[in-house]
Amino acid sequence: MSKQNSIRRRWREGPSAAEIARDAEVSRDTVHECRDKADFSPSVPVAREHASKLDSYRALIDQWLDDDARSGFKQRHTAKRVHDRLVEEEGAHVSLSTVERYVRKAKEARPAQRERLLDLVWAPGEAQADFHVRGIGATLKYFVVAFPFSNVGLAQVSPGEDAECACQGLRSVFEYVGGVPTRVVFDSAAGVGRKTCDIIRATRLSEACGAHYGFAYRLCNPHSGHEKGDVENEVGTIRRNLFVPVPQVWNADTSDLRLLDKRTSMADEEHWIKGEPERQLFEEGRLALLGLPEKPFGRVTYVVRAADEKGKASVGEKGRHRHPARPSLAGKKATVGLRAAKVEACTSDGELVCEHRRAYGAAPTDTGDPAAQLAALAWHPGAWESSLVRASLPDGLREHMDSLGKDGLRAELRIMRDRAKTSGWTATLQAVEAAFAVTGRIDEASVAAGAARATSGAVEHDVDTDLSEYDEFMGVAS
Repeated sequence: MSKQNSIRRRWREGPSAAEIARDAEVSRDTVHECRDKADFSPSVPVAREHASKLDSYRALIDQWLDDDARSGFKQRHTAKRVHDRLVEEEGAHVSLSTVERYVRKAKEARPAQRERLLDLVWAPGEAQADFHVRGIGATLKYFVVAFPFSNVGLAQVSPGEDAECACQGLRSVFEYVGGVPTRVVFDSAAGVGRKTCDIIRATRLSEACGAHYGFAYRLCNPHSGHEKGDVENEVGTIRRNLFVPVPQVWNADTSDLRLLDKRTSMADEEHWIKGEPERQLFEEGRLALLGLPEKPFGRVTYVVRAADEKGKASVGEKGRHRHPARPSLAGKKATVGLRAAKVEACTSDGELVCEHRRAYGAAPTDTGDPAAQLAALAWHPGAWESSLVRASLPDGLREHMDSLGKDGLRAELRIMRDRAKTSGWTATLQAVEAAFAVTGRIDEASVAAGAARATSGAVEHDVDTDLSEYDEFMGVAS
C-alpha cells in the first residue's frame, strides 16, 4: 500500500507521531499532514504561474496582439517582433525565449487564426454519420463487493473493468452500507492493478482510493478461485437472480440503488455454515466498518493527450476511442479526465471544456457534440452546409438558417455559440426552436430566456391566471 495509507493506518493503531515518523522515515509534520488530510481525490493538473520580468509588459503585448486582428495576416506580430519592440521602445530587459512563451500562450487564448477542420455529415449517397446512444443493446459489466462474514454481496453496473469503474463501484457500496471495510481483497483483473511474482502493482487511482477511505488491500491471482471463493460465488448468485431477464440501465455513473436494495432483500436465508440469518450477520459486520471520510472520493484519472487537427483527443487502448475537445485545441495538448462513464476535456489551466459519454470496447469509436463546432462555424460559416450542427437541427429551423446570407448565418451561430457555453447544447436547441416558432427568427434575448427556462424546468403557479380579459382587450380570439 502507499506510504500515505500506511501512515494513516498506523495512526489509528495508536503509536505516537514521532514513532510513526521514524518507522516511515518521514518528518512528524508529514505524519500530521497525512493524518489531517481530508481528501485524496485526484485534482486537475494546473500549470503554475510564476513571477516574470514580463509581467509589467503583458497589457502592452496584449494590446499589440489585439490590434493584429484588424491587420492583414502578413502584418501581425511574431514573438521576435514583440521582443524587438519591447527592447527598442520600452527598454525592457527580457529574453527572447520568455517573450516567445508568453506570445504563444496569448495567441492560443485568442480566436483561431488558422484553418480548422470539422467533421462533415453528408446527405445519403455521399457519406452519412449516425449517432445513437439510447435504445441499443450493450454488454455491461457489474462490480461485486462481497462480505464473507455474512455471505452477502453488493453489485453495481459498470461500463468497463478499469480502475475508474472499480473506484466508482467501491464508493457506491461504501456509501450504501454507511462504512468502509478494514481490508479489501481484489481480483487482479478488477482494474485496480496487477500481482506478478508476489509484487503488487496498483494503479495510482487505486492507491489514492485506499488512502482516502483508509482500507488495506491485497491483490490475488484472477485464475485462483480459492483466494476469493466468496466473491466468485456471489457473482453467479447476482447474475442468476438480478440480471435475468436482461435489465435496462440508463446511467452507469450513479449508484443503482434498486440493485443494492434487491440484493439485501435476498438476505433472509440462513448462513450455510453459521446457521444464523445472513441479514443479522450483515448488520453485525456493518458495526465493524470504518467511518466514511468527510468528502467523497473523486473517481477520475487525468492524462495529457495531443488533440488532432479536428480538436479530438484519443483515449483507451491504442487510442481507439476519439472524443471531441474543442476545435481551438487542434494540434495542442489537452488534459483529459477519465471517469467511469464519461470523459472530460480541460485546458492546461484546468478549465472544463466539455464532457462526453465514455466509450469502451475493442471497436474504434468517435463521439461528437454539435456544440463543440459552434465556435469554429461562427468563424467559418462556409462549412455550415456539411456540419454536425446543421444535421442536428429540425427541418424548419434548418431551412431557415440555410436561407440566410453569410453575415446573418454568422450572427445566429454566434448567438447559439454564446448560449451553449452556459446552457449546453440541448437547452440551447430547445430555446432556438421556441424563439423561431414564435418570432420566425433567432434573437439573443429570446434564446437566453428560453434556455433559462429549459435548464430550470417548468414554473408552477399556485393560482391559475385567467388571460381571457387580455385576449379580449388585444382583440385575440380565445
